[in-house]
Amino acid sequence: MTSLPTAPLTAAGLIGGFAVARKAGRPVGGVVLGGAGVASGLLWARRDGVPTTALLSGIYLGGFGGSHALSKKIGAWPAVLTVAAASAGASYVLSDRRH
Repeated sequence: MTSLPTAPLTAAGLIGGFAVARKAGRPVGGVVLGGAGVASGLLWARRDGVPTTALLSGIYLGGFGGSHALSKKIGAWPAVLTVAAASAGASYVLSDRRH
């Protein structure tokens, strides 16, 4: 189980959370975002330890928050895709490629 890649999971959480929030409402989108974040965090904690988990969790949650400000400059979907790519890239570099 610890060999599962988290990069696609973090991207799916951010993209899917946004898409679901637009269709079904913010609370349901938050469940998608949170579920992917918790699942990724558990994997990071098991295989990479607390510092990496904290850093990657900060990137994931920071991306969520940052996408709101970024959307004012480049639009909602481009912002979400940008932060999803950043989170997935960080997840790959700091965790997935080592496992």
